[in-house]
Amino acid sequence: MNITGLEPYPEIRALLHHLWEEIQHILGERALALYVHGSLAMGDFAPERSDIDFLVVTASPLSSANIHQLAAMHAQLRAQEPPWALRLEGSYIPRMALWRYDPAWTEHPALQVNGTFGVEHHGPDWIIQRYILRRYGIVIAGPPPSTFIAPVSRSELKRAMENTLREWWAPMLTNPARLRDRKYQAYTVLTMCRALYTLTYGDVTSKSQAARWAQSALPAQWHPLIHHALRWPHPPQP
Repeated sequence: MNITGLEPYPEIRALLHHLWEEIQHILGERALALYVHGSLAMGDFAPERSDIDFLVVTASPLSSANIHQLAAMHAQLRAQEPPWALRLEGSYIPRMALWRYDPAWTEHPALQVNGTFGVEHHGPDWIIQRYILRRYGIVIAGPPPSTFIAPVSRSELKRAMENTLREWWAPMLTNPARLRDRKYQAYTVLTMCRALYTLTYGDVTSKSQAARWAQSALPAQWHPLIHHALRWPHPPQP
């Protein structure tokens, strides 16, 4: 169980504890746990660009009234506690739906980093997120993540990465609107490095670590592109 990832960021730790208090006020005993995953949990957090990824485990699916209350709470938190509250991105998933990824049960309440809150589709990348949560997740409240998440095998990780590439990334080959954003370009390069690492080893590492591995594993023609993605937003940038 990872409990050290927030030590360099006391303001983020305080925000997350405040978030848990608000969640408990709304959901009561139906709120079972709050975890942090993503770059913070994997030691790859970049204060100038990284999101704060969280997961709330609930005892049962949430009602429309609950979703409305949570949306109002997150809006108020964003107004009261910038800048870190503006980086929050997370999901509320019932314990029965969290144990293993079920393609028939993928619609769960979620907060997007742009502040929108509502029921969202959780694609096959959530097999990968489950692996990260189980192995690296930071516990803000509740038992260890392994209480709610089954082990994820190497073959499952590889299949999940293949499906994520097909479902989320392949459509951008014909509709590249997202890829015109400079921040998203850097994110894409680092994500492709991590995808290649997972498909090679059946494991997950941070985007930065995967990018450094790719610099040694890929031909030299890709090295400048990866270098600029690692440095974003710091100059020089093309």
